[in-house]
Parts: sequence; C-alpha cells; structure tokens
Amino acid sequence: MEQLRLGAAVCGSFCTFEKALAALKELAATGKYALTPIFSETAYLTDSRFGDAQGFIARMEAICGKKVLHTIPEVEPIGPKALLDVLLIAPCTGNTLAKLAHGVTDTAVTMAAKAHLRGGRPVVLAVSTNDGLSGSAENIGSLLCRKNVYFVPFRQDDPRKKPCSLVADFSLLEDTIRAAMAGRQLQPVLLGPE
Repeated sequence: MEQLRLGAAVCGSFCTFEKALAALKELAATGKYALTPIFSETAYLTDSRFGDAQGFIARMEAICGKKVLHTIPEVEPIGPKALLDVLLIAPCTGNTLAKLAHGVTDTAVTMAAKAHLRGGRPVVLAVSTNDGLSGSAENIGSLLCRKNVYFVPFRQDDPRKKPCSLVADFSLLEDTIRAAMAGRQLQPVLLGPE
C-alpha cells in the first residue's frame, strides 16, 4: 500500500505539544503515512515551561524519520514540486489562523500552507488557541469557508476558567485527514463537552 505523504506542521501552542506528538506517533505507527515534519520558527526556537525546543525537535524527527523543516526556503518547494498529499497543522495557533485567513506567509508553516494550497491540495487545521471564541473566531469562520481547508473537530477545553479557549480533538486526526482527502469536512466540527 502506498503511503500518504503527510506534512506534519507544528506551531507554538506549547501546552498541546504532548497531545500533538502522541497523535503523530500513532499515525506514524500505522505505516500508512510518510511524515514530513515542519516547525514554525517560534516552535523551533522557543523553550517553554512545557519543555525545551531541542527536545521536541528530536522527538518529532524520531517520529517522522526526517529532519524538521523550519525555514521559508526549506518549505517553499512543497507546492511547485507537489511534495505532500495533505498538510496537517497541529497545533494551529490563533496567530497562524489569522495569518492563513489573511494571506500572510511569514513563517515556515504559513509558507508550507500557501505552497501546498496552490496545487489545490488539502490543509487540515488542529486548532489550539485561548481566543477561539473571541479574537480568533472571525478567522476560524473565514477558514471554515475556504476551499481545501479542513478542521479537526474542536471544543472548548475549559469553559469555566477559559471560556474563549478552543482545542482540537487530537484523537480525530486520522478521521479528519481521510475526510479531507475525500474533499469533505469531518462532522460535527464543533464538539460538545468531553
């Protein structure tokens, strides 16, 4: 069986790195995917209370079996050379949502998305943002209507303490990727409480 060429892009929502890496490790273990790791510059360079950047990079490279791409020149060929079948951005921050919604391509991840979309191929977004129901709501709405852009279903992760925060259900990555490859949004996109 031919492997699906999956770009696995990571943005700086450090609190969801563990979930994202665990989900990507599960995808890699199926043998159905050839993963190409991509980090935003923030994810590539920033140590946080959730772990150091080099540790996350090493883990991602071990999962994917490839070196992490992290610069605009490294990812630009994704489009013209049709290097991927699908691009997954997990986690996708509010900052990246805004850039994608407004055509800003100033990071490796946003350039990878722009390059990939130019060939009419699917981009899957796994949202992780504290302002999903406030500042980022407009951008989510815009991208929900965008051709070839699909969302991993998401929910409020802590409605009482963080009422505007949204996080994708990382257990639905593979189902969302498969639906996106078939040209449809996995439903329901807005999930109820866990």
